[in-house]
Amino acid sequence: MAAPAPLRQRRPRRFRERKDVLHDLDDGELIKRYRLDRAGIIFVTDLVRGPLTNPTGRNQVLTPEMKIIVLLRYLATGKMQLCSMDDLGPSQQTVSQVITETLMALSSNAILTQFITFPITPHETQRKIVDFQQIAGFPGVIGAIDGTHVRISAPSEFEGEYVNRKGYHSINVQVIFDAKYKITDIVAKWPGSVHDARILNESSLNRVVFGRGMVPDGCHLLGDSGYPSKKWLLTPYLRPQPGPQSNYNRAHKITRSVVERGIGQLKRRFHVLHGEIRVQPPSKVCQIIKVCAMLHNICKDRNIYIPAAEDDEEEVDDPLPLQPPQPPAAQRPREGLLYRDEFADLHFRNDN
Repeated sequence: MAAPAPLRQRRPRRFRERKDVLHDLDDGELIKRYRLDRAGIIFVTDLVRGPLTNPTGRNQVLTPEMKIIVLLRYLATGKMQLCSMDDLGPSQQTVSQVITETLMALSSNAILTQFITFPITPHETQRKIVDFQQIAGFPGVIGAIDGTHVRISAPSEFEGEYVNRKGYHSINVQVIFDAKYKITDIVAKWPGSVHDARILNESSLNRVVFGRGMVPDGCHLLGDSGYPSKKWLLTPYLRPQPGPQSNYNRAHKITRSVVERGIGQLKRRFHVLHGEIRVQPPSKVCQIIKVCAMLHNICKDRNIYIPAAEDDEEEVDDPLPLQPPQPPAAQRPREGLLYRDEFADLHFRNDN
């Protein structure tokens, strides 16, 4: 009778040693790698500590702090592999799971609305108006609006709807900045083929906030010529006449540049938004965009600077060509255009 085969001994699991980055790195290095200092990382962790706390008592379970750090590293670089290469410890599979879990917690409406809020009270709107008027003397502005495209990999469903005018797949994101480069509203859900004007028309800003008069009279957004002129949305003249219209356009351009620079700051701070986001489905990309917007505002609140790019090339937004021309004025609603004429004549008759 043959001797029984020897029992195979199970090899003990080996865990990579994890770096305690909160104690090993100073604030400057933390900001460079994770975009927040130690206090900021702990602050964000405390927002979602409950959902991120694993009840198991097993060794090597990631703490809520480490889960936030893994997500921040991904958002700062756009590369999941760096999260497992930087002595953080988790495997690539764990990194992916942690990012999904942490995004879900931070993108809840209860968290986002703590840090992304549109001004509607007289006190809030007046403060925004004063801040904007100091830029170029343009009165009554509470926000600058624009669309920006975030590149994504081709989705498995409705792939054609995500192809934008430059021919790549994207999410078209509507964003509003105040004069201090904080985001006051963001809509991240529309495929890249959708026009900016439609996103605005379908938004709660149009249907509820301004549509139902929640904002005091005399408050305006500034947008480019891809948007329709409204009593609350002022756009530039395509062919301005000398005098008030030209003066209006000059101040409009300088003031509205806040949103262009704000988008640039957002994408420099979180490099994941600057390249192609290779996660599926697109709804997860939208979570990433909204969480980046929230974290950007937290950084602004805490006066955390944007670290210099790791390479020597300046990172700037990759704008699409101008939106298709609007129909002739005769085919467009006149109310917004007439209001713009009155506004320009009232406030920009003299070139200050």
